[in-house]
Amino acid sequence: MSQPDRDSSRPLLQRLRWVGGAFLLVAVAIVAQGMVSRAAQSARLHELTEAQAVPTVAIVTPTPAQDHAGLVLPGRLEAYIRAPIYARVPGYLKSWQHDIGEKVKAGDLLAEIDTPDLDQQLKQARADLSVAKANAKLAQISAERWQSLAGTDAVAQQDVDQRTFTLNANIAQVKAAQANVDRLVAEQGFKHLLAPFNGVVTARETDIGALINVGAAGGAELFVVSDTSKLRVYVNVPQNYVPSVPPGTQATIRVPEHPDRTYSGTVEASAQAVNSNSGTTLMQLIVDNSAGEMMPGDYASIHLQMAATSHVLRVPSTALIFDAKGLSIATVGSDNRVLIKPVSLERDLGTAVEIASGLEPSDRVIENPPDGIRTGAPVRLTGVGTLDADARQVRHPNEKG
Repeated sequence: MSQPDRDSSRPLLQRLRWVGGAFLLVAVAIVAQGMVSRAAQSARLHELTEAQAVPTVAIVTPTPAQDHAGLVLPGRLEAYIRAPIYARVPGYLKSWQHDIGEKVKAGDLLAEIDTPDLDQQLKQARADLSVAKANAKLAQISAERWQSLAGTDAVAQQDVDQRTFTLNANIAQVKAAQANVDRLVAEQGFKHLLAPFNGVVTARETDIGALINVGAAGGAELFVVSDTSKLRVYVNVPQNYVPSVPPGTQATIRVPEHPDRTYSGTVEASAQAVNSNSGTTLMQLIVDNSAGEMMPGDYASIHLQMAATSHVLRVPSTALIFDAKGLSIATVGSDNRVLIKPVSLERDLGTAVEIASGLEPSDRVIENPPDGIRTGAPVRLTGVGTLDADARQVRHPNEKG
C-alpha cells in the first residue's frame, strides 16, 4: 500500500477504536448499573425480611394483688351433729313414727322393735328369780332354826355354819338372778328407738316387718338424725397458705342451689397436719344454718379472707412461660428488646396469676409471648394494657367497656 493510502486509513481506524471503546463503556455501565440495582433490591428484601421477622406483641403492666380476691377453695358441708341410729336388740320392726325430713325433739319415738326372743328370755329370768328367792327363803328359815339351837348340845356348830353359808349362797343367787332380770329389762327398753337430740331425720333405712340385727353384729343403720341448725364446713387449705388462715378467719360461703346468697362462716379449728398426698391441711369452719337453706353434704365455694401482700403482683396467666428452666415471664426493655425473667408463683387465679418474686411493678410484660422467644430479641409493641379489677381480662386503651 502506498503512503497516501496508509495516511487516509488511520483516521478511520481511530474512529472505529473510539466507537468500540464507547460501546464497551456503555456495556460496562449497563452491567454495573444492573449489579448495583440488584444489590439494592437484595438489601431492601433483607431489610423487609428482617422487619417481618420482628414479632409484634401486646404488653401489660403488673398490678398489685387485691385483698378482695382472698383465697377461694372448694369445700363440703356436714351436719354439726350427726347420729346414725342402730338397733341394740334383735327382732322385727313393729312400727316407725318419723320419715326423712321431719323435725324431731330429743326423746321422740322414732320406731319400735318387736322382740319375741328377748321377751321370752325376760320371762325365764323372772322365773329363775322367783326360784332363787324361794330357795333363799327356805335357807333362811333353816339357818335361823339351827342358829337358835347353837347354844345347846342338840346340834353341832359345823351344822350351824353350814346352814348359814347355804343361806348366804342363796342370797347371792337371788342377787345374780335379779341382776339378770334388770339387764334384760334394760335391753327391752331398747325396743324403742328414740331421737338423741333436737334435729332432722335425714335418713330412714328400714320399714315395717324388716329383720333387725344388732348394730355391733353387722346390722345396718336404721335412722340418721342430724342437727342442721349449724353446719361444719371442711376445706383443704394448701400448705403455703396455712399460716395466713388462723382460727377466727372470716369466710364467705356460697352453695350452688342459692347462687345469689352468701353465708358467713368462721374458721374454728385446723387439723395441724399436712396430708402427704394432697399437700393440704384440713380446716373446719362453722356456719349458721338456722334458716335451713343449706344442706349437709352440699358442695360449697369457700372464700377465705386473707391479708393483702404488698409485694405480690398480678399478671395474665397467658404471660407465663414454662420450659426446662422453670417458670419465667418475658418483659420488654426500654430498647424494645426482650428480657426473660425467672419468677415464683404465689397463687393461680385461673385467668390471672400472682407473682411472688422476680417481677417489678415497672416491668412491661408481654401478654402472650410467641414460641421460641429469647432474651435480646427485638419486638414491636402494639399497646399497653392493664388487668381489670376482677382479674378476668386485659383491657387496652383502645378497648371500650
